Amino acid sequence: MTAADALDPARTALVLVDLMDRIVALPLEPRKGTDVLATAEGLADAFRSAGAPVVLIRVERPGVAEQPPGSGLVAGLLRDGDLEVVKRTIGGFQGTGLDERLRERGITTLVFGGIATNLGVESTARAAADLGYDLVFVEDAMAAFTAAEHQASVGLDFPRLGSVVAASQVRLTTG
Repeated sequence: MTAADALDPARTALVLVDLMDRIVALPLEPRKGTDVLATAEGLADAFRSAGAPVVLIRVERPGVAEQPPGSGLVAGLLRDGDLEVVKRTIGGFQGTGLDERLRERGITTLVFGGIATNLGVESTARAAADLGYDLVFVEDAMAAFTAAEHQASVGLDFPRLGSVVAASQVRLTTG
């Protein structure tokens, strides 16, 4: 994908990983979780306006009676029509039915953001690549625990799986 390319909202979904209060609040690099969240919210608004699905993935720890405080999605992020996916592994596809939910909607391209770049986002993206999806990574809608971890994903790994872009480059076709 280049800045000139526009994505078809009928075939594209925004996938946001682990934007939960307790994760957004962690010390992150190269940007704060609140900055990632603001960029992700802007992308989500654009996708919803274009009629493209927004997928919000959050993690739950398996085998515990109660999840830690802050384990829900950030308040206001989930909107009517969004797909909420609860994962119990690092990636968002294993055992969640996400692939089936995307395929029944005709989705072939996934646009990624979330925390942590090199963990939940990358694990979900690798599975998506294995399943044949086209991938777009929004660099400024992600952060990791260290700048080096973030940079390894966006500089080395993600370009092998898809396109790395800035949020300002993400365009959806209209009517």
